[in-house]
Amino acid sequence: MSQCLSCGQSLDTIVSWESWLTFKREHVICTVCASNMEKITGSRCSVCSRPSQLSICHDCIEWDQLGEVIQFNYSLFHYNEWMKNIISLWKFRGDYVLREIFREELKYSFESIFLSQNKELILVPVPLSVKRMNERGFNQALALAEMLDMPIQEALGRKASEKQSKKSRIDRLRSSNPYYLLKPIRKRVVLIDDIYTTGTTIRQAASILLKNGCPEVYTFTLIRG
Repeated sequence: MSQCLSCGQSLDTIVSWESWLTFKREHVICTVCASNMEKITGSRCSVCSRPSQLSICHDCIEWDQLGEVIQFNYSLFHYNEWMKNIISLWKFRGDYVLREIFREELKYSFESIFLSQNKELILVPVPLSVKRMNERGFNQALALAEMLDMPIQEALGRKASEKQSKKSRIDRLRSSNPYYLLKPIRKRVVLIDDIYTTGTTIRQAASILLKNGCPEVYTFTLIRG
């Protein structure tokens, strides 16, 4: 009998080795915890995935006035209290296997949104600084990208800076660009990250790629904060 990766409760389904390798959601998380995974449904901003009745939200109109650098961002889940706890366990306490909770939905949504239009895409995970990588032991964006079975290029590096989670919205918007190029990419890119909050992080990363020959940048994020 397997256990829920979130709460540890025994799962009702008897899991074979073959089915475990497929990582269906019902094989890794109980129905109670699965019900707390609040998908973004209904109307959303076509640029940033904010739940909205407007086709483009006010924030994205402002980004457009500043010079938009992404084609659009697609996010899967709301950042509710359950999700905040899971992300904390995953990122900050190093419970790496928790990524498997998201595998099935991540792959399905990526294929539906991106591969239906264009198969010539390169995934670029938003990087951590060397200091943060040493503290955490893994890059959560790379961990997500690796589940998508697509070409990945770690094309960007990041300078050490204060944690984004410690910054206010205003501080994030005013922060200097911490990213730098490791390798230019001449194909369309999908930036991968865990959380879209103000959109500053992905736009800073996207701007570096675009300045160095990338024709278009899309972004795919697990959560819309």
